[in-house]
Order: sequence, then structure tokens, then C-alpha cells
Amino acid sequence: GTIGFAFILIGLVIYLVVTIKEVKLNQRQANFVSSVTHELKTPIAALKLHLETLELREMSSDNRTTFYSRMSQQIERLDSLINQLLEVQRLEDIAHQEACIVDWSSLIETCTASACLKHNVEFDEVVSIKVDDNVKESQVRQVAVELMLINLIDNAIKYSGESPQVEIDARMTKGSRIGISIADNGPGIPISERAEVFKRFYRAGNELERKTQGTGLGLYICQTLVKSLKGTIQVSDRADATGCVFEVELPV
Repeated sequence: GTIGFAFILIGLVIYLVVTIKEVKLNQRQANFVSSVTHELKTPIAALKLHLETLELREMSSDNRTTFYSRMSQQIERLDSLINQLLEVQRLEDIAHQEACIVDWSSLIETCTASACLKHNVEFDEVVSIKVDDNVKESQVRQVAVELMLINLIDNAIKYSGESPQVEIDARMTKGSRIGISIADNGPGIPISERAEVFKRFYRAGNELERKTQGTGLGLYICQTLVKSLKGTIQVSDRADATGCVFEVELPV
């Protein structure tokens, strides 16, 4: 009887653990659907409004140029969202593409420029980059590293608020590994959520009250790629300021 009761208790514990995980996954998926719906509807509504205005009103060439620029930004936003959704589906292919020789300084600057362009911020005013002299050209899967860096830098700019300040540092660590840290001046991530942020669809807080764009896939993509490259990724508080630091180590 004691053994039977023990098995019943074990079964109940397993059932509760599975149920809780299922509830959390369903919640993350519901947040994901809400965020993607919002991300799709917002630029489409803006494009529709601009097109209707252009059709109904005579405008000066300067105003027309401004409207075209805003429409182009909304199209870029849609394109970015669709690309991120597609990237999740082809992570396996990205992670196993052939390695090539890369220059880390150029690679980090290119990824940073891409993220700054997306958020319409000035590179020199927002981001500082430090690459140690001991960081040399090395052989890595460039596409996977680029995608990982762009997502991390994009997050750092996006969650840093109105006056983003992002610091990127690259150095060689023990065992022929490269360490890259990306620090922001945002509100940071609570310790209780640091393991959760790398899960697919996870976004902290209520989706209806959120002020930042996103789908909850960026950090999941980063962790999946880092693992495929046999590296590590972690997040911690900044020691000297507000914000958080994402630390990545990759073998090269």
C-alpha cells in the first residue's frame, strides 16, 4: 500500500509539472498571437492611411517625399517581422551552413549598422564598440553569427528606452573562444525571468500593455544558434549602471 501510494504521489507530481508547463506554453503562444497580430495590423493600418491621404489630397513634393519615407519604414517593419518568423522555421539550415573566415570588427560593425538603421538611430550616438587587439580573423558559421548578433543588438537598442546607449565588447577568452558582451541602459531583466526570456514566444508582462514591438522569438533564435555553434549565452545586470548585459562565448 505504501509503495502504491508513493507511485500515486509521483504520478500526481509528474501530471502537475506537465500541466503547468502546458499552461505556460499556451500563455506564451497566446501572447505571441497577440503580438504578431498587433505587429501586422499597425504597419498595414499606417500604410493604408498614407495611401488614402495621397489619393485624396494634393500635396507638395516635400510632403509627398515624407509620406513615401514613412511608408518605406512601415514596409521595412513588415519585412523584418516576416523574416523573423521565417528564420525560426529554418534555424536548422542556418546553424549548419559552412564556416568561413570572418573579420570580427567588420562583422560586428555591419550587424550594428543594420540594427541602427532598423530603429532609425545614429550609429555613433548610440553604440560604442571595443574589439581587443587579440581578436583575430577566425573561421565560424558567419550567417548564424550575424543573425545572433543582429537580434541581440536589436533588443539592446529597442529596450533601452528613449536615449539608448549600447556598449559592445569583443575579446578572446580561455580555450580559443571569443567572448562578446552587449550591454544596454534599459530597465534590465528580473532574475526570476532570466531563464524564461530564451524560451520561444516568451515576452514579459501583459501584451496589451506593452510599449515595445516584438514577437518573443529574438532571444529564442539567439540561444538556438549559440547552442548549435557549441557556445554559451547568459544575461546579467550591469555592474556600473542600469540595464543588462548579454554575454556570448563561441569557439573559434
